[in-house]
Amino acid sequence: MSLYFFSFRPGGFGAQDIWVSHRPSTDAAWGTPWNLGPLINTDGLEAVPSLSRDQHWLFFNSNRAGGAGQIDIWASYRANIHDNFAWGPPVNLSSLNTAFNDAGAWLFDNDDGASPLMFFVSTRPGGLGNFDIYAAPMTGKGIFGPATLVNELNSAANDRRPSVRFDGLEIFFDSDCHGGSGGFDLWASTREDVSQPWSAPVNLGGTVNSEFSDEIPFIAAHRQTLFFEFNRPGGSGAFDIWVTTRTTLRGR
Repeated sequence: MSLYFFSFRPGGFGAQDIWVSHRPSTDAAWGTPWNLGPLINTDGLEAVPSLSRDQHWLFFNSNRAGGAGQIDIWASYRANIHDNFAWGPPVNLSSLNTAFNDAGAWLFDNDDGASPLMFFVSTRPGGLGNFDIYAAPMTGKGIFGPATLVNELNSAANDRRPSVRFDGLEIFFDSDCHGGSGGFDLWASTREDVSQPWSAPVNLGGTVNSEFSDEIPFIAAHRQTLFFEFNRPGGSGAFDIWVTTRTTLRGR
């Protein structure tokens, strides 16, 4: 079991790097984090990693040379899903990226026969706020069709980092929209079927959110564990990784 994350910690190659930690079981402690190395990381910014469901693809944000805009979405492939350091040279997902900020990629693919759908955020013109959530169908290996706004989830504020449950019936994201507790809060939305629109987003409330910034949610495959980061007191640094669990599932 591996956890990919990004960090400013010493020992990296640039402003932010992607790291990985492993544990042999859910009852074990996480092992020492390891930097993914100079093929994935550069002297710039690499952040917000996510894996495809089959674990062959790693998606992340970067402002490295060769991009289309300020921050772009990049992807790296590995043949061996059990080797955390077998990632190939990253490629720019040029069919998604624009001259603006494009980031926070999450590939939804639930094996129902439909085309995989990439959820991501962008500051491109035409949105409702600064960062908005978009979705684009995968039409080929690393190729995506036109991106469209996910209107039910967006606001006039910043709506970022979508994380979709594996069955497509629940989505988590962070936003600084009106009605939150602090700088950024975690929100969730559900739907009865993948062909239906998302429900009105619901703030996850004071058990999870704080007066500080609660950001970058990641819902685990078993649907009961949510990883995220925030800068509230009690952590080890500026932003730390925290986790919350639940026993009752929404959107079933």
